[in-house]
Amino acid sequence: MNVSLGPLSFQTAHLLLLIALLIACGVGNWVGRHQKVKTGKVLLDMLLVGLVAGRIVFVASWFAQYRAAPLSIIDIRDGGFTPWAVLLAALAFGAWRMFRQARLRNPLAAGMLAGALAWFTSGAPLLLNLSERKPLPAIALVTPAGAPVSLAALAQGRPLVLNLWASWCPPCRQEMPVLSAAQQGHRDVVFVFVNQGEDGQTVMAYLNGGKLALENVVLDTKSAMGREVGSSALPTTLFYDAGGRLANSHLGAVSAASLESKLAGLRKTN
Repeated sequence: MNVSLGPLSFQTAHLLLLIALLIACGVGNWVGRHQKVKTGKVLLDMLLVGLVAGRIVFVASWFAQYRAAPLSIIDIRDGGFTPWAVLLAALAFGAWRMFRQARLRNPLAAGMLAGALAWFTSGAPLLLNLSERKPLPAIALVTPAGAPVSLAALAQGRPLVLNLWASWCPPCRQEMPVLSAAQQGHRDVVFVFVNQGEDGQTVMAYLNGGKLALENVVLDTKSAMGREVGSSALPTTLFYDAGGRLANSHLGAVSAASLESKLAGLRKTN
């Protein structure tokens, strides 16, 4: 599920995390006001250190995929971070700063506690858990030739990766070779490419022009799938387990490493 602000689109959980960070900064600054201690910069530094550590661990874990395209290591838009590394590094940095500066201890601890409470009381963890229980959509789809088809019929009880895309979308075109290669390399998982709002002639002209050998390309001419799954941005990739339950999602172009990490997690749910 995402939220759109003008041309930008954010996953709801990420927006709630930003709000929790702002609350942490506000509470920390308020607690430290008498000693003129500002916690905002320290909290941002904690976030930055955590993200860097999380990225390093993620890249190291999936280095085989990044080796083929080294510059993609710095492209954090693929969402490739290891959560436990982010958390541990951020907390370790915060503890080090409190050890070094005694006046910072109470304000920073208060800010961190307020941020954590804001995150949990916002319903973000519950939102994530609920989203993972959503069933495979039952939207009416057609092949480029006009034959009706359903996601359940394509899945046949297997894990399914559902990609929402359009030929006019640059990030969609960017990730297509990655998804095409994954479809050929992971035959135990069904990949379905649901085009949003275009006709069969347009879709086939794009696929043939780009020489993309994709299976299970279907049309959603009314763009109903995006509304059904709560996504207003393209590309969106959804990962369903063999029971037809949503296990993970990715907003924006997916890299080979991020895709492999999510496929690994998908297999663990089956």
